[in-house]
Amino acid sequence: MDVRRRIRTLPSSLPTPDEPGFWRSPVRGVRFTAVLGVVLLVGLTLLFVTGLLSYAAYNPDLTAVNDKTPDKGWLGFYLFAWPTGPVWLYRLNQGLHVTVGIALVPVLLAKLWSVVPKLFGLPPVRSVAHALERISLLLLVGGALFEFITGLLNIQLEYLFPGSFYPLHFYGGWVFFAAFLAHTALKLPKAVRALRGGVLRADQDELASPAPDPATITRRGALAVVGAGSLLMLATSAGRNFDGPLRATALLTPRGGAEPGPGPNGFQINKTAAYAGVTRADTGEGWSLTVRGPAGEIRLSRDQLLAMDQYGAALPIACVEGWSTSDQWWRGVRLRDLAVLAGHPADRPPDVLVESVQRRGSFREVALRDNQVRDPRSLLAVRVNGADLSPDHGYPARIIVPAAPGVMNTKWVGRLTFGEQR
Repeated sequence: MDVRRRIRTLPSSLPTPDEPGFWRSPVRGVRFTAVLGVVLLVGLTLLFVTGLLSYAAYNPDLTAVNDKTPDKGWLGFYLFAWPTGPVWLYRLNQGLHVTVGIALVPVLLAKLWSVVPKLFGLPPVRSVAHALERISLLLLVGGALFEFITGLLNIQLEYLFPGSFYPLHFYGGWVFFAAFLAHTALKLPKAVRALRGGVLRADQDELASPAPDPATITRRGALAVVGAGSLLMLATSAGRNFDGPLRATALLTPRGGAEPGPGPNGFQINKTAAYAGVTRADTGEGWSLTVRGPAGEIRLSRDQLLAMDQYGAALPIACVEGWSTSDQWWRGVRLRDLAVLAGHPADRPPDVLVESVQRRGSFREVALRDNQVRDPRSLLAVRVNGADLSPDHGYPARIIVPAAPGVMNTKWVGRLTFGEQR
């Protein structure tokens, strides 16, 4: 058969994406999509709540130092002074946020695949209700892709953003969840009817193909494949929330930066001294801590810090990327004692601006709230697990605050300014 004869045997017109005949998978259907939707309803709500709490943990309304999100307005109605207990609070919150987000990726992709014919439907708008549905769908799909892609990039330490991750993720989360609620309100009644097992005629199932290809897998089997994918993502990422052999199972995600060595300082390091541009000249014999407040400016050498009353606290480190360590035993000077040294009352220590000597990286300055300074477990630590801090863990002194995000536990501290930095 020559080429001209073969061309003549082709259909006169092939279906286009806006025609039902273009989508031939027998798996698509309202009930299949409804099951995925229920999983996402629970999972995405959990992600939104833990995401807002994670944002609040950075105390973004404290000062422009911690966060530069402009004009949060009423979107910041829920912001509050992040508590210092229980000490595992941020570890649990961020572990859930990141691990559940990773596990939901197969579910989200399957849900988008199941409704992709709706994105090409013509005419684009048939009524006011249909227009609202289309707008919510556009914001929902765009918002979901934006939030998941930026979140996954942040987890992988790939900062490929046109600005700071925090305000981008904050605003994107609100846009996405507003569209998610609108879409849920429009679709929930139909999803409930489908899940109750009612028989749907072919003309009632708007997602089913009118002329499906022969089945190679059942809808139940397809759901099992999606569930297995989520379990695989969970199994290869959740381990970085634990120490010991389980951390090695986190094959798909960074496990907390540099691999720890043996000894008292043998726990995870997110950014090394070399990465932060900190040299021995910055932290050696010439180093001193500057404490500023109503009493003026006071300089303390490391020996003078060691001569002050020393206190201990068992605290974890948990980072926004989702990894964490178990409790380490820190020892040093209480922040509230340093506030008294700076000239503030012992029972009413103010906020403090913490400045690091690091040259590279974000959060070289961090502000802590008065309740964090007041907690007796909040330390300017000089030792950990019975030994001096290693250079990578912040020698000669670092901040450690209970329940705070890892980046708030500033390493290589050079200056503490108590009060007057709002």
